[in-house]
Amino acid sequence: MMPMVEAANQSVSNGVVSAGSVVAPANGWLVVHRTDADMAPGPVVGHAPIREGETTDVAAILTEDVAPGDMLMLMVHGETGGMHTGLFEYTLGAAEDGPIRVDGNLVMQVITVE
Repeated sequence: MMPMVEAANQSVSNGVVSAGSVVAPANGWLVVHRTDADMAPGPVVGHAPIREGETTDVAAILTEDVAPGDMLMLMVHGETGGMHTGLFEYTLGAAEDGPIRVDGNLVMQVITVE
């Protein structure tokens, strides 16, 4: 299965952003980045563990307030290069638990908060 994220625009008033389905080449993370019309990944505002293969109904608890109209990038990150397995260690631009790429492209889906 090809790595991918499937998610739709949604309300996050409950403090959670969800992806209907995530396919990952190995155990890792669904990471929620802020983004905008430039479509560049910004600060991380949530994450959730995912397993190799397909994971459905992935819910990431948001660590910051997100308002209607904000754009979020839901991205697949790996579980590699860090000091601890099972502990999310990525910071923007770091190699630890960083984003995966397929043919040079990030595996992600952008949504708009309703």
